[in-house]
Amino acid sequence: MNQDKESLVQWIEEHQLEMIDFLKKIVQVPSDNPAGDCYPIAAFLHQQLHELGFEDVSLLEVDQDEVKAAGMISLANVLSSSEFGNGEGTNIVLNAHGDVVPPGLGWSVDPYGGEIINGKMYGRGVAVSKSDIAAYSYAVLALKLAGISQPLQGNVDLAFTFDEETGGELGPKRLLDQGDIRPDQAIAAGFTYSAVNAHNGCLHFEVKTTGKSAHAALPHTGIDALEATTKILNGLYEYRQTLAAKKSSVPGIDHPTLVVGLISGGINTNVVPDECTIRVDRRLIPGEDGDHAEAEFRKVVEEAVKTIEGIKIEIRKILHAESFGPVPEDSPLISALSANWQSIMKGKGELAINGVPIYADARHFYEKGIPTIMFGVGPKLLEEANGHRADENIRVDDLVDATKIIACTLYDLLGRGKG
Repeated sequence: MNQDKESLVQWIEEHQLEMIDFLKKIVQVPSDNPAGDCYPIAAFLHQQLHELGFEDVSLLEVDQDEVKAAGMISLANVLSSSEFGNGEGTNIVLNAHGDVVPPGLGWSVDPYGGEIINGKMYGRGVAVSKSDIAAYSYAVLALKLAGISQPLQGNVDLAFTFDEETGGELGPKRLLDQGDIRPDQAIAAGFTYSAVNAHNGCLHFEVKTTGKSAHAALPHTGIDALEATTKILNGLYEYRQTLAAKKSSVPGIDHPTLVVGLISGGINTNVVPDECTIRVDRRLIPGEDGDHAEAEFRKVVEEAVKTIEGIKIEIRKILHAESFGPVPEDSPLISALSANWQSIMKGKGELAINGVPIYADARHFYEKGIPTIMFGVGPKLLEEANGHRADENIRVDDLVDATKIIACTLYDLLGRGKG
């Protein structure tokens, strides 16, 4: 490790308490999505970045009609650009999201407390992915304030968005489509113990079954939508068993999955239900054809009810998120990250490179042909951090180590020139 990187590491160590406090403040601002009232946290983060000394910080409000169409209440994106040298080198975007799933039940601490217990900070969104916001912010601050000697060239954009839990269409995708960010390379929210070079895609469907209501004493005079939906469910669960044979070639990703996550229907206990709706999540492995998967899904649903007279079905595709990667393991971005990981995480071997079965905002950058990697704050497995579960947490040491690794990686990329 050269003297400049030692300076970066030292600066981060000296300012780690400030970074921890910064993260705690973000965790304490509720940003559940749903319901998706995320303008308040965006405005708060915008103010916090100004107070940290970032000069070029923008709060980009999203049109209210588009926000409502996405099923959210309020939304803005936060963008900060830092220029190094004359800005002619590579442009790197660091993207993390600040919207979170609702806390749910089973917490042993305040989900909005940011409490630290035995070296871990607890709170909803602390792992997914508010800790990445803190790590990215302080990695850039280290580059600006640590007094390094090597002249760097390029730009680093912090792109903090707040609609990942509903697809990222109004966050990173919007920033890319409008040209608010023009990255040559991107680092997206991830984990400290692996470089994630691929993730699943996803299809979300709503299946609405419509029949005819009737008095429960005369069920033969109605058309039971719930009975028809039961046949659809049985067909989908049989179909799900066939997905295990479609094996992925990407380490960390096994096979496609299917989950029926929501069901609603009926009028009352003594009425034949005339309507029933289900929501289905169908994960796509990298390289899988989404159109083919959709056609398979529709066929299963239609076949299940084709013999039921009078039943109507409506299949609506709600989301089609493309998969991400795999990004070649010898890419400059992964190479720089791996070298700095080994330097910081001494004695822990080589940085693991693998895919994950989730879908995330990294795909929006990959779809534009931008070299992208997911790396940030978190354990080897998402389950260890209780991501999307009660008592979500991160190890404070991981926050500090990830910030060091990202700062040193940015240093290398900005020192190499474009691309």
